[in-house]
Amino acid sequence: HISLKLICISIAQSSTSTDICICGEGSLDRLLPSVSTGLSPRKRTTSQCKSEPPLLRTSKRTIYTAGRPPWYNEHGTQSKDAFVIGLCGGSASGKTTVARKIIEALDVPWVVLLSMDSFYKVLSPEQQIKAASNDYNFDHPDAFDFDLLTHTLRKLKQGKSVKIPVYDFTTHGRQKDWKTVYGASVIIFEGIMSFADKELLKLLDMKLFVDTDSDIRLVRRLRRDISERGREIEGVIKQYNKFVKPAFEQYIEPTMRLADIVVPRGGGNMVAIDLIVQHVHSQLEEVREVTYTHTLMAALASAHQAQPLPETLSVLESTPQVRGMHTIIRNKETSRDEFIFYSKRLMRLLIERALSFLPSQVHVVQTPQGEDYEGRTFHGKRITGVSILRAGETMEPALRAVCKDVRIGKILIQTNQDTGEPELHYLRLPKDISEDHVILMDCTVSTGAAAMMAVRVLLDHDVQEDKILLVSLLMAEMGIHSVAYAFPQVKIITTAVDKKVNDLFHIIPGIGNFGDRYFGTDPPPDWSDEDIDEPSY
Repeated sequence: HISLKLICISIAQSSTSTDICICGEGSLDRLLPSVSTGLSPRKRTTSQCKSEPPLLRTSKRTIYTAGRPPWYNEHGTQSKDAFVIGLCGGSASGKTTVARKIIEALDVPWVVLLSMDSFYKVLSPEQQIKAASNDYNFDHPDAFDFDLLTHTLRKLKQGKSVKIPVYDFTTHGRQKDWKTVYGASVIIFEGIMSFADKELLKLLDMKLFVDTDSDIRLVRRLRRDISERGREIEGVIKQYNKFVKPAFEQYIEPTMRLADIVVPRGGGNMVAIDLIVQHVHSQLEEVREVTYTHTLMAALASAHQAQPLPETLSVLESTPQVRGMHTIIRNKETSRDEFIFYSKRLMRLLIERALSFLPSQVHVVQTPQGEDYEGRTFHGKRITGVSILRAGETMEPALRAVCKDVRIGKILIQTNQDTGEPELHYLRLPKDISEDHVILMDCTVSTGAAAMMAVRVLLDHDVQEDKILLVSLLMAEMGIHSVAYAFPQVKIITTAVDKKVNDLFHIIPGIGNFGDRYFGTDPPPDWSDEDIDEPSY
């Protein structure tokens, strides 16, 4: 929790000056850390698992999702929990507006906005009748599923993928399809009862209360419920007088004392929002200091160079056929057609080898001659392939050729040219992937940075580590050691291992930029073996 002990920030603005009165203990310096302006601003937005249209639009611009830098350390574990901001206030006080203003100003990637409105309980038939006549109290703590809410927020704070219910205010029930949300550096949690549960309060790192005049809240509620939720004006006023106003006075207003910061006038109070944003930045800087860096990973991998390759590694036997195919695809004079042809042959052998590590069990069948044959069959829920775009996508046909009806997921990871760090830009994973054995595909692995991030994504979606198989045509020893050190239960399968990686993170002797050679595109001047371009769709 934040060390600030601010009880209230009262801010009065005029056209010529801004007066700030801070009541209680604490120093304003804690809210105003030095902020570097040397880097150009990063695009930012809220985040979800699926690639969708931008989730945050302002009057001046549309903010798109930016790449997410590493959120884990060299051990592959989350370096620090996501920073959770709790936003409380009366109905229609402007909580969502404040949340969106904070998101817009934060300048950090992957911010998740979690609304308490998604966690209303499913109503019984009797409660449905009351709700239809505006006689059900939606502003009482008992109206919310706090167990599900606390469980969801805790998992999201820990970096896990979560499913969020979608509540229909017209039917007063949950829709069949829930939203999948994943990947948060910052979580903004807003709702009228955000501070009403003790377990929920423990998860909040900063608590904000939006204080708005009751008349303004009533006008906003009338406008929202009539235009967005199809209610009649008489019903809205009846519900407000019978439930909303008493609930605010009994349950919501008293929790103002729990807030670290009180924000008068909601989204129009930009001074308060700026102070909040600067404090969050200071918290995130602490995270960056203990998180993965490219230099750290290179040093760690170099330290393992003298050690034997891990037991989790399986290298395809270097037969004359395999050696011959490597000779062809490594040759810089090889035509694109031949490069593709022999790469596909190697991929097929690699996938077949990987499948031999999947669990199996005895299975007896009867032959056409009426005799029993004791064979084996796959012992697991499903097999899913996940490709690291774009080069890993070329391995999908080989997997489909030997695994009928296999499900395919995709992850796009790119290198930030300013920091040298990998960044997660896109992912699309099949539903219920946590129950599957996953074959993670990338054509080359040099430092292991992209592979390590992809494995972390799978673990965050509750895939078991010992059910992940990383397959690659060519790997450097550095990348093997990095992945194995962080994830010792992941099985690593490749057709060849090269010993060296140069200062530009190219595998030596290597194969060149696999994606460019396969797709016939020109490599950038500073490419590395793990550079990944935008997907072709």
